[in-house]
Amino acid sequence: MKAQVVDAGKSWQWIVGGFEVFRKYPLMWIALTIVLVVIWMVSFAIPILGPLLFNLLSPVFFAGLMIGCKAVDGGEPLELSHLFAGFQKNATALVTIGGFYLVGTIVIVGIIFMTAGSTMLPTVMQKSPADLEMLAGALRSMALALLIGFALYVPLIMLIWFAPLLVVFDNLKPSEAMKLSFSACLMNWLAFLVYGAIVLVLWFIASIPLFLGLVVLLPVLICSVYASYKDIFSAAGAAPAGGGNPFLR
Repeated sequence: MKAQVVDAGKSWQWIVGGFEVFRKYPLMWIALTIVLVVIWMVSFAIPILGPLLFNLLSPVFFAGLMIGCKAVDGGEPLELSHLFAGFQKNATALVTIGGFYLVGTIVIVGIIFMTAGSTMLPTVMQKSPADLEMLAGALRSMALALLIGFALYVPLIMLIWFAPLLVVFDNLKPSEAMKLSFSACLMNWLAFLVYGAIVLVLWFIASIPLFLGLVVLLPVLICSVYASYKDIFSAAGAAPAGGGNPFLR
């Protein structure tokens, strides 16, 4: 299993490809996204444990959405059950990826707070001119901490980006999937940089009418991940020929 380098201009085609998958079943894609968001919101009803559990299971849900993308790409209907299809195949491996992502996120957040969090709270409680200078210094420390956090979070995302797809579509072990995902993202760093810039612009545009555009943009972006997988792992990403979705059997 190998990744290939693609042109930076292909990043726009990932968005277009995502929209092509979306437009075949727009209402169902919106419904799937809303259900996932509701599950995420409900997770906060369980303090601490709920959000941790959601992050742990997020690759399983994401894999289900990717299975839905492949089903649509193969001419099959999209169903609500696709959101939970990741629980039917390689669920343990997907949860392992979720665990790695969860631990990585906790470590990064911890580094951010250790870098700046200890100085922010006592400083913002002060109001004298001298303390305002301390506040300015604390804000600079916070900015540095966020920069460090971003620098650490990008590699984590690179490890996770393709991993669920490589597990459910190519039966790779979690460690192999994350390693290959990181390598594929690194090889195509320019394409992903352009992709990120395009997403930021589209996110801004979609947010203007009371964030209503995100109802469409979010599922399109989800589908664009599948399009990027097909492009970079073209042989593995080819749609199955006839006969139904093997991942739902």
